[in-house]
Amino acid sequence: MKLVAVMLLLALIGGCRPVLSPTVQPDPAPGERMQTNKSAIVSDVHSYSNPQKVRVRHVDLDWTVHFDHKVMRGHADLLIERPAGSSDPLILDTRDLTIVTVSTSSGDGSWSPAEFTLGTPDKLLGAPLTITLPSGSVKRVRVEYETSPGASGLQWMEPSQTAGRKSPFMFTQSQAIHARSWIPVQDSPQVRLTYTAKVRVPPGVIAVMSAENNPRTSQGGEYSFVMRQPIPAYLIALAVGDLAFRATGPRTGIYADPTIVESAAAEFADTEAMIKATESLYGPYRWGRYDLLVLPPSFPFGGMENPVLTFATPTVIAGDRSLVSLVSHELAHSWSGNLVTNATWRDFWLNEGFTVYLERRILEVVYGARRARMEAVLGRRDLDSDLAKLDDRDEILYVDLAGRDPDDGFTHVPYEKGALFLLQLEQTFGRDRFDRFLRGYFDHFAFQSITTADFVTYLRANLLNERPELAATIPLDEWIYGTALPASAPRVTSDAFTTVEQLSARWLSREIQSAALPVKEWTTHEWLHFLSSMPKDLSADRMAELDAAFKLTSVGNSEIAHQWLLMAIRAGYEPAYARVEEYLVSIGRRKLIKPLYEELVKSPAGRDRAQAIYRKARPGYHPIAVTTLDPIVGLK
Repeated sequence: MKLVAVMLLLALIGGCRPVLSPTVQPDPAPGERMQTNKSAIVSDVHSYSNPQKVRVRHVDLDWTVHFDHKVMRGHADLLIERPAGSSDPLILDTRDLTIVTVSTSSGDGSWSPAEFTLGTPDKLLGAPLTITLPSGSVKRVRVEYETSPGASGLQWMEPSQTAGRKSPFMFTQSQAIHARSWIPVQDSPQVRLTYTAKVRVPPGVIAVMSAENNPRTSQGGEYSFVMRQPIPAYLIALAVGDLAFRATGPRTGIYADPTIVESAAAEFADTEAMIKATESLYGPYRWGRYDLLVLPPSFPFGGMENPVLTFATPTVIAGDRSLVSLVSHELAHSWSGNLVTNATWRDFWLNEGFTVYLERRILEVVYGARRARMEAVLGRRDLDSDLAKLDDRDEILYVDLAGRDPDDGFTHVPYEKGALFLLQLEQTFGRDRFDRFLRGYFDHFAFQSITTADFVTYLRANLLNERPELAATIPLDEWIYGTALPASAPRVTSDAFTTVEQLSARWLSREIQSAALPVKEWTTHEWLHFLSSMPKDLSADRMAELDAAFKLTSVGNSEIAHQWLLMAIRAGYEPAYARVEEYLVSIGRRKLIKPLYEELVKSPAGRDRAQAIYRKARPGYHPIAVTTLDPIVGLK
């Protein structure tokens, strides 16, 4: 075991880790070599936990996955840290967990029963689990428990709901506060912990986690995982299903259903190039491998940046790599979000604004400035659309989410407004200087969770104060604490889109016919800009012209299909109605389906259609999507 430890250390120093056998545990235990988060604990309105008094530093997880009952049973062994002589209890976040027993240990291997109480459940926050800690040298707390079949962070899928239709599938989604629905934990992003896990699964499926995975593992049995870097609970992730693996580079690869793994590997073949591009700008990738897991289409998001193993929607497999900005985004989180994390969900823009900015810098290196500019223009359009309908309070980067689900803050504001703020800093201080600032920022706060105030302090000390005359042109408070956008906000333009707009105007005026549009040369982004430039009252007859020329109702690209079907609903274009239903039933990505339902319910007939479709689709949607869609459709 000493040889294994030496090899692991050398691999870490070299920037990548060897793949471990599913049954090998490194020596010494990772929980005994923890990195300390130097940031202070702040109040978190979305957590009952008390890390300022008793702090969880590491967790050893042990589960058996039961597809027949749609539950996980097992225990969590929590390594805690508390001041000497403290009599404070340990308070953990839970949601719909059945707590079987709780026990404590001083670390000598023996366990003693502990008193605990489970508080009154709150619909949003769940219930606090308060554990009485005996005086003395208690180091570990074990919670034996079982998840609920309706756990908000788990989705259980029948074989018929997967691409291969061979085996059942289960995956987790912990962001923002759903980790507590499958792990009793201090579910606040400011609490970082390392973890190990043992997962027992039935034959015919494998388990993968946001940790070290072995792509050569066999199906069925017990799997062991290690996450050595301290991460917040929302980045703990697990998936179990019929999966195959394809390498796409020396430290990258794809897990996916065997029926789609080849197409997924081809789509994401540029992942290694993206890593190298990011490293050249912002420093080394510090997580070893970077793999992607392509989930079933019910996944409610485009991607989830679980460290080491990004979870991704199959809706970005377009066949031409036109939608792989999602990969550059999730990869960028390895620096902004996973390495340096928002301390609370009020600071969410620190994760997403930085990541959108990095995403476009990556795209520029790998695919060129033209592509990056088009992506930025589309992002600004989405932001402007949100700002037109959001309340003032939700237009603020440092958004107040007290009493609300943190998912309410997942608008384009933290993403696109945050990225524009950073773009203004870049344009004001120069790209080279701003790149050095960002690299220093990631190094300084590596493996820490920080607040907006922490960032502002660092920004002033390491950039703004160097050039006061330039800093005076940055409306800092307006960016972070103000509504809407500052008047000086940058606006990116695209020559390609200018040409598309000219063609759109000529087509609308009937100066040119559909056949004259140079669509063979268009990218997905040009198609999206063309369709979104159409007036909202475009007639069904004109829709039919476009459909006859370009077969848009049957287009396979999920983003183009989304925009076209939105237009079809508005125009009452009946030939697309069957595709609307097929689209809504077959995928669960909120970004793509929520606007369609919102458009449908605007008319009585459309509401009836929406409810009929939703009755079919709802059983296959993720709980997070259901929570969003139930009030829109008005059906449970």
